[in-house]
Formats: sequence, C-alpha cells, structure tokens
Amino acid sequence: MFDVGGLELLLIAVVGLLVIGPERLPEALRSIGLQLGRLRRAFTSVKTEIEKEIGMDEIRRQLHNEAVMDEMKRIEKEVQTTQQEMNIDPNAAMFAEARKEQDEQEAKQEQDSDQLPDSDPDEDALTDAASASDVSTDEPSGEPLVEPEPKKLPPTEADLEAAWERKQRAQKNK
Repeated sequence: MFDVGGLELLLIAVVGLLVIGPERLPEALRSIGLQLGRLRRAFTSVKTEIEKEIGMDEIRRQLHNEAVMDEMKRIEKEVQTTQQEMNIDPNAAMFAEARKEQDEQEAKQEQDSDQLPDSDPDEDALTDAASASDVSTDEPSGEPLVEPEPKKLPPTEADLEAAWERKQRAQKNK
C-alpha cells in the first residue's frame, strides 16, 4: 500500500527531530507506536467479526476440501494411466496371493494324507466293495451315478478378504 523506503524514514526522523526536539522525540515515537498498535488491533477485530458474519471459516474449509479432492482425483488418474500403460490388473496381486495360499493348503493336506499309516490292503478291498454296493443307480443300465468333481472356481471377494485377514493374523503372530 504505502511504499516507504529507508531514505524516506531517515527524512521523517530528521524532520521529527527538528520539529519535536530531541527531548520529546522518544515519547512521541512511543505514543505513535501505541496508536498504531491500537489501530491494528481494531482493524483485526473488525476483520474477524466480518469473517464470522459471512462464514469465512466454512468457505476456507470447503476450499481446502475441494483442493484435497482435486488432488486425490489427479492421483487416481495417474494410477489408472500407469496401470493401463503397464497393462496391470489391479486385482491380480490379490488373486495371486489367494491362489498361493490355496496351493499351500493343498500341499499341506497332501503331506497330512501321506503321513497316515498304511492300512491293510484286504481291508481296503472290503471297504471299496461295500461302498460300491451303496451307490444308487438311476440309469437302467445299472451304472452307478457318480457326481463329477466340482470345478475349482477363481476365488471370490469373500475368499480374498478371508485370505488377507489370515495373512494379517499370521504376520501379527510372528
């Protein structure tokens, strides 16, 4: 607003020294400083009241939130373009992790079944014969009705979440 340089301040000090005198100059400067301080405080209080009346805090908060949302959208677009450039499926990591855990479980089950004691072969033959007679037949040909093994489907979202939670618990336990 007012552009006062060093030369202007020196000129004002010399004029003040000549007009007021060296004895009253410190008192005059002190009273001018006090008056300027009061003026600044009054200006600040009026400014604060006006800001409260028009809801300036809410406007600032809203502008800040909009800036944050714009930044988040920009980052999301960058991530999407990077994924498109690299041809990355965002769910690929979760699927790979879930499949890895599933493979580990299957390997563990195979190890457990390998560790079972061998049974008597004659007893196995009797068990197989008994189970074959229990199978119902719907076909007139007399062939037993055998249900096909269920196909392994890709993990669902719930499976992935459960796998993620198991992994988190395992990491906490370590």
